Amino acid sequence: MSGPPSPTRVAVIGAGHVGAATTFALVRTGLASEVVLVDSDLQRAEGEVMDINHAVPFGRPVRLWAGGVADCAGASVVLITAGASQRPGETRIDLVARNADVFASLIPAIAAHAPEAVLVVATNPVDVLTMATLKLSGFPPSRVLGSGTILDTARLRSLLGRRFDVDARSVHAHVIGEHGDSEVVAWSAANIAGIPLDRVNPERPFGEAQREAMAEETRRAADAIIERKGHTAYGIGAGLVRIVEAIIGDERAVLSVSSAVDGPFGIHGVCLSLPAIIGGGGIEGVLPLGLDAPEQRALLRSAAIIRAAADSVGLG
Repeated sequence: MSGPPSPTRVAVIGAGHVGAATTFALVRTGLASEVVLVDSDLQRAEGEVMDINHAVPFGRPVRLWAGGVADCAGASVVLITAGASQRPGETRIDLVARNADVFASLIPAIAAHAPEAVLVVATNPVDVLTMATLKLSGFPPSRVLGSGTILDTARLRSLLGRRFDVDARSVHAHVIGEHGDSEVVAWSAANIAGIPLDRVNPERPFGEAQREAMAEETRRAADAIIERKGHTAYGIGAGLVRIVEAIIGDERAVLSVSSAVDGPFGIHGVCLSLPAIIGGGGIEGVLPLGLDAPEQRALLRSAAIIRAAADSVGLG
């Protein structure tokens, strides 16, 4: 007779704004029966855990504690949010050297304690650090992914939903490439219920000028928030929990996340975002997205920017 099933454990590395918001969202969903919050500042992690634990009675029972990297043992998913955050006026790529140093010691330790986990990176620059995690962990590419443009895609869908007065969940549109200034909106593949955007409401045109303005608003959303409150947290926290949900539920959900790309559009050896199938094993496939020629060129440029940033810290 087999024993009781093992509890589903998720580890969150980093108790900063993103890590705390992610932990709170994760606890509220009840997706995992065990959640451990890990930070080099144990007191900070303990304080966040004490606060979040007071919300547990309002939801589903979850065992939540502050621990060390060793507590990643047995985790199904490890969410990595640790590292320096983006400052006002700073690009995500500006963070590469600082956070690459953090990952050099952190990732091997996580891999040693949680050799079967799926690793999900949220620290910026997320595409470069997903490449670093892949290299430093020795894990297969399927079990290393970054949050990538999951939040950019959500921002775009939200804007399109408001523009066309429909539920954002009914909008099919993707932001691809770098999670950063070179990201690409795949307008040629965007639609609502299969209807191309320029045909949804012929009386209210949605042409090149409107598309470029919306792409820029999507691209600058984080800057606008950081300017006002100093950081972003809730949107990416919700995006990370959505990824965990797809993994734990083996959903085979299609999400815009960063993963190792080797072949599509002539891109090799770079982590960037394309619509990917996410299931119990992590990345279970990347879908061929129809792009027009300018979008393909923009995606190749985005890949080159990520490659250059990776090369600058020896990840080439």
